Amino acid sequence: MKAILLSLIFTGACIFPVWAGDNPPTPESNKTAIELVQSHADYVWTLVAAVLVFFMQAGFALVETGFTRAKNAINIMMKNLMDFSIGSLAFWAIGFGLMFGASKSHLIGTSGFFLSDFKPDGDPWVLAFWMFQVVFAATAATIVSGAMAERTKFSGYLIYSIFISALIYPVFGSWAWGSLYQGDGWLEKLGFIDFAGSTVVHSVGGWAALAGAIVLGPRLGKYTKQGGIKPIPGHNLPMAALGVFILWVGWFGFNPGSTTAATKDIAMIFVNTNLAAAAGAVLAMITSWVKFGKPEIGMSLNGALAGLVAITSPCATVSPLSSVIIGAVAGIIVVLSVLFFDKIKVDDPVGAVSVHGVNGAWGTLAAGIFNMGGTSAKIIGVQVLGIASCFIWTFTVAFILFKLIDKSIGLRVSPEEELEGLDFGEHGGTAYPDFVSSYGGMIPVKSDEGVAVPKTAASPARFTQPAKG
Repeated sequence: MKAILLSLIFTGACIFPVWAGDNPPTPESNKTAIELVQSHADYVWTLVAAVLVFFMQAGFALVETGFTRAKNAINIMMKNLMDFSIGSLAFWAIGFGLMFGASKSHLIGTSGFFLSDFKPDGDPWVLAFWMFQVVFAATAATIVSGAMAERTKFSGYLIYSIFISALIYPVFGSWAWGSLYQGDGWLEKLGFIDFAGSTVVHSVGGWAALAGAIVLGPRLGKYTKQGGIKPIPGHNLPMAALGVFILWVGWFGFNPGSTTAATKDIAMIFVNTNLAAAAGAVLAMITSWVKFGKPEIGMSLNGALAGLVAITSPCATVSPLSSVIIGAVAGIIVVLSVLFFDKIKVDDPVGAVSVHGVNGAWGTLAAGIFNMGGTSAKIIGVQVLGIASCFIWTFTVAFILFKLIDKSIGLRVSPEEELEGLDFGEHGGTAYPDFVSSYGGMIPVKSDEGVAVPKTAASPARFTQPAKG
């Protein structure tokens, strides 16, 4: 209500000077005033949506921390903090220009680096647009953190974070979204549909996560020598659930905000986004219930995220009924995908590859299948081409990048540091000091691989001996 009153006051302030003169208002002057109000509303909506998407960083941090062990909580929080901080600088300096700068090749932009398009006496829209786009870049970057959790060297991760925001994400983004500013991408010229980024944002993050998880290898003790799978439960599922709810809220900026305009079109996008998330959660719960005999909380939470990821591409171009179907299929896919990657021994502690990579691809395909404007073999073919191009570009470059990091400064911590926890070894602290001091003395233990944890005063007792009582 307050926003409506302010809008009416502003409209009156724009029109009153025209009425106050001797001449009555003309259709042209009224039109100018209305356009001015609309322009200001577009700025406000775009920036409010950017804040909602930024809030998703908190959601990702909570989900990843809750789904992993307590001894790595600081490390995960630090990676999420640096994803946005380093990513913002990299996107400002290089990424935005590559993604949205003027392009003659239809491959990458060649202008707008360091926000050079902004002139103090010119139109500041580039600032609002940049702010909305940088939070998208940060989302793509932080998806990878969860899949590489609990065994990644912090310095190596920082190098990756720079490259995904400066190069990997912007290049594919320029192919699909370049014309949103000054670019002209080859995929969008073919008619590729990805309204808010199922592929541009989520699959880019998901396929980079897959590359990182493969190069790193599984966590110690995750898979037995006999080929079995050992569950490694997260330490705080209520925290993970809160993270999912925060992400759900943030998605109401992610998808409707992609209009970058305060128009009535956002109403359907809001509805489609919510319905797909709800359907994803319900079907993931049912699927896990059938598979495991109980309605599993982790799968249900990831089902909601899978529905959100899947609807991100078609949110503006499908009906509410189609959104329910898209979300429901995503909820089933995410459970089966998590089980598949576990079976082939790709250790993804939070299911990031399944939620973002696999369901990003599904949502992009669904945008062609359920398109309200009609579908055809050509439309679906372009969607498949976009999905394949994203995988080939992102996975290949990310795999090479992670290999180079691994061969140079190292990508994985030592076995001793992994068993002790990255919080102390990488950051010199612990997220839960009161719990650490609860149990007294330390004793060395061995992992399934026979690696002993060193007996030091820094070793958290709760990880090296069972709790008393």
